[in-house]
Amino acid sequence: MAVIGIDPGTALTGYGILEEESDGTIQIINYGVIRTQKIEGIAGRLLKIHKQLIHIINRYTITSGAVERLFFQKNVKTAISVGQARGVILLALAQAELDIFEYNPVDIKQAVTGYGNASKKQMQEMVKVLLGMDHLPKPDDAADAIAVAICHIHSKKMNSIDGWN
Repeated sequence: MAVIGIDPGTALTGYGILEEESDGTIQIINYGVIRTQKIEGIAGRLLKIHKQLIHIINRYTITSGAVERLFFQKNVKTAISVGQARGVILLALAQAELDIFEYNPVDIKQAVTGYGNASKKQMQEMVKVLLGMDHLPKPDDAADAIAVAICHIHSKKMNSIDGWN
């Protein structure tokens, strides 16, 4: 099962592609960020996110996409632009005919670290440990996207154990 985890943003959209092996281990396939610039304007930024995400999806055999849900911030303008990015991301995943799942930040932290209020540093450390990486995944947006994918793999596993699947 290959999954792409996505941490939405307009300046940086993080992605992480993971594969669960038959023995239950998780392998990292690729990760990174899609970068946009303010000079591109919001429409140009959203178009770039969409095009690059489609390109990434087409390079791999991905069965599902997991996206971090919007956590309402104090800055409404930021929340709106992140919401716009999420819309474009969900569209790209739907166009690729992937199964789409969404997770709250607290649930992602709980699935990866066992603690719903884990810090960014704790999240990066656990991602590194869980995937046997030599270094912390960077930037933070990519690490967050990998965490979303880990959360999805763990959630699917728990749902199948509980008979929810």
